[in-house]
Parts: sequence; C-alpha cells; structure tokens
Amino acid sequence: MGRALRILFAVAALLGGVHSLFAAEDTALTRGTAITDPDLLRKLDQNDTLTISRLLAPERNADVPLTTDLMLASLPQLKAILPAIDAEFDRYIARYKAAYPTEAIGVGEGFDAQLFDRANLKSPDTRFVLAGIVNRMDRAYVAEESCGEIRLIYRLARFESRPDGGKTATRLPMTLNLVMKAGDPRQTDAKGKLVTCAEVARRWLDNGDWQGLIGSRVPPYDAMLDRIETNIQVSVAPKSALHDFRSDYLLKVFKYDAATKRFEESTLENQIDRDRIFADNDLRRDFRDWLLAPNHLREFDRGTVLIPEKFLAKAAVVPTPAGLDASALQPAFGMMQGEGNGDPVFTDGDVVGALKQAAARGVEMQNIRSVAGFQRRLNDVTCAGCHQTRGIGGFHFPGVDWLADKPSNSAIVPASPHFFGDQLRRRDILTAFAAGKRPDFSRGFASRPQTRGSPELAGTEYQDGWGAHCSLQDAGSGSPDRSFTSWSCANGLTCQAAAASRRIGMCFIKTR
Repeated sequence: MGRALRILFAVAALLGGVHSLFAAEDTALTRGTAITDPDLLRKLDQNDTLTISRLLAPERNADVPLTTDLMLASLPQLKAILPAIDAEFDRYIARYKAAYPTEAIGVGEGFDAQLFDRANLKSPDTRFVLAGIVNRMDRAYVAEESCGEIRLIYRLARFESRPDGGKTATRLPMTLNLVMKAGDPRQTDAKGKLVTCAEVARRWLDNGDWQGLIGSRVPPYDAMLDRIETNIQVSVAPKSALHDFRSDYLLKVFKYDAATKRFEESTLENQIDRDRIFADNDLRRDFRDWLLAPNHLREFDRGTVLIPEKFLAKAAVVPTPAGLDASALQPAFGMMQGEGNGDPVFTDGDVVGALKQAAARGVEMQNIRSVAGFQRRLNDVTCAGCHQTRGIGGFHFPGVDWLADKPSNSAIVPASPHFFGDQLRRRDILTAFAAGKRPDFSRGFASRPQTRGSPELAGTEYQDGWGAHCSLQDAGSGSPDRSFTSWSCANGLTCQAAAASRRIGMCFIKTR
C-alpha cells in the first residue's frame, strides 16, 4: 500500500469516516475492488490530494495548479510522453492518407476524419481530473512482490470561463492511468510491522481502522511507481463509401525507470506486433513455437501469459466498433488466415496439434478447447483485443462525469460491462489474499466473466441476461464449439445473431 493510498484513506477519514469510502459506491459489484463514487472523487481531486502533479511532485506549491501544458512540460518524469504521442500521431496520419487518399483528415469540422486536437495537451485550459481508483491485485502474477497494482485513472478535461466568472468543464476523449504497485516488501506500518499483501487486501475489503496507515513508514515513493497508460480517441470518421463509421484509439504505455526517474516509452503488455511478425519469418516461427509450447499454452488458456517483449509493439491503434467474431478483431486478424500473400502464423493444424500435445502431458484447458477458442484468446489477452470487447465509447473505465451539472447518458455509468463482469473474480482474489491463501489468477474470456461459481451475475447482461454474449451454435446454428458451451442465455431469452458472426450472438427476448 503506497503513499497514494495512504493519503486516500487519510482523506476518507477526514471526510466523515472510513466507512463512507465504499458505502457511496454506485454498485455492489465494485465493493472492495474500485472507487467510483463521483462525490468522493471530486473531493479528492479538488482538494489536490490525488492529482497527478501532487503525486509526482509533492514538494510543489499547491496554490499553483499544474495544468496540462505545465504538467507535461515541467515535470521531468513526464518529458518523454508528448514527443512519443506526437510521433504516433504523425505515423497514424500518414497511414490514414495512404489507406484513404481521397479523404481529408484534420482537426475540426470540415474533414472526412476528425483528429483529436493535440493542442489540448499543450493548453493552459486543460488538465487531468481523477475519474476512478481501481484495485488490480488480481495482476499480482506479473510480479508477486508488488501484490499487484492500484490504478489511478484520470480523464482529460477542458475548462472555459463563463461570463458570470465561473467555469464550464468539458471532458475530452483521453484517459491517463497512473499505475502504482499495490505493495512493497519494505513497507511497514506505524508499529514497524511489514504490510503484507494480505493486509493490503484486508484494508480494501474491510471497513476497519484505515487510520492505521496514517503516519506509517513507507518506502521511497519512486518504489511504488510502475507505469503510465494512455488511451486517446485519435480520430472519428462517419460512414462513407470507403468504410463504415469508425473511431480509432491510440494506446501507449510508459514504464517508470527508477534510474532516470522518468516514464519511458515501453511495449504494451501482450500486444503482439503483427507487422514485424509477418515481415520476419524467423520471428514468426519463434512466436508460434513459443506460444504453442505446453507450459505457455496453459498460461495462455488461463489468461496469465506474459509474452516476451521481442514479439510486442510499442503502440496500438484500435478501431471501434468491432464485430463479435474473433476473426474480425485486432490483433489476431490475419494470424489464423494469413495476411496479403503471407502464410498464417498459426494454422488450424498447429492449434489442434498443440492442444493434443498439452492434453498428453496432463495440461487441462479451462477455456481454449478449439481453434475458435484459441483465436478468441489471441485477441482478448492483448491490450487492443480487450479494448474492443464491450467497451463504452472506446474506454473500459471512463468514470462518471462529476464535472458536469447534468452528465450525459454515456457518463452516468462509470465503466463497461466487461469491467463490471470481472469484479467478482477480482474480489475473489482479494479474499484469497486476505485469508493468506494462494489466489487463482486465471480468467475466462473477456466477453464472458469468470464468476468462480457465484450466482451473483446470473440473469444480468454480464453473464446470461439481456445483451449478454452467447454461443450461436448452442442456439442451433451449427455444431456446438467446446470453447463456448457455457455461453447460454437465461430462461426467456435466446441467442440471436447481432452482427456478422458465425459463432457469437447476444441474448435477447424470444419473439415467439
């Protein structure tokens, strides 16, 4: 539990008791796993308690708020972010013009594709506001000594003066996640006792004495920083003769370097670099052999695989909306069918053979039981593929718009169906940590939550209720696919085709 959460819990106590920290949550699903209450987030942000600039520069004068232009330009930790984003924009524009030479792309109205205005990142009228805090101790398998992660999620907003002297605030389509380690093996409480992963989990799950953190000795602040993740809606293009309506999103990651004390451009976790792999036969072969090895295939099936950096990309441009079929999604598109004149990275025979080999060695698959299951996991284990799964306007956690007097419908719900559907699994892992047990870090497909046998999601859109993703084969459109046999609908609903997909539909009311 790092400095940021120590401050958070101290402030929660000052705001009327620790119990209010979670009692005001707008859904029981996030109890103990996320902070989404807009009133609390507003207080934490406006009190300058959990702003990015306060966390990265605690010594600064709080009377001088750091707007986006000052923050990105004056904080040395963030110096690499703007140049990297600018370079990605330039590459994106060049690719777009090559793909659609008859369409105009630029900032503002009058263009066929409207770009995100990068001037917002260099403006004294914008800043990042706190949109949510999410516990991700379910990611402790990445580095067990850190107990997983705590994510502070910020949304870019523009502030403009009104004639009456007040200000209007407009949220912009960009989020920034400051990812911190949930714990540190050197951290002790006020009594000199080590703060274990179990203790961190208990403090999130319980309504106990959070003030035990106040005044506790913590490790150097730098030790808690891990990375920054950015997500920008880079362009919006209406339907045309060349393409359907689409919004493209740019995903970037900046890893914290303790030696330089800066966030440096990094690869995205499990984001397969399709272009490099297709261009290099040796790299293609190495990736196929690495992923299909029984021990890696098992981790891939469980959703806990960590693909080596040599196969990964430093950016992802993700189009939405996406179809329900895995073959249409990024980044697996072409990996199973081939791209251009190139051979596929994985043939059906490769996958079937690898599954048989794993079974012969006693490796039991939980999710991947077919070629289609392999292809779907090839998508949702990546940043881009998960991004395309049941998001809200290209984001999984936009947060409630506490800046607006009357939030728009899209801002009333703080997170996507994928986010809410995964909360039971995450809470189950916190409960195991709190009890001193070894958690089960495995997860199901992003489209269907893994509920650990709990009936809490039954009949909801997250599992088998109206709008849930389901197996069309189970509805009689073909032979059941073993990877999706559990994707059924609740009583009174039937699986119906909702897009151009051969396997996956959505649960809707029976018409007859």
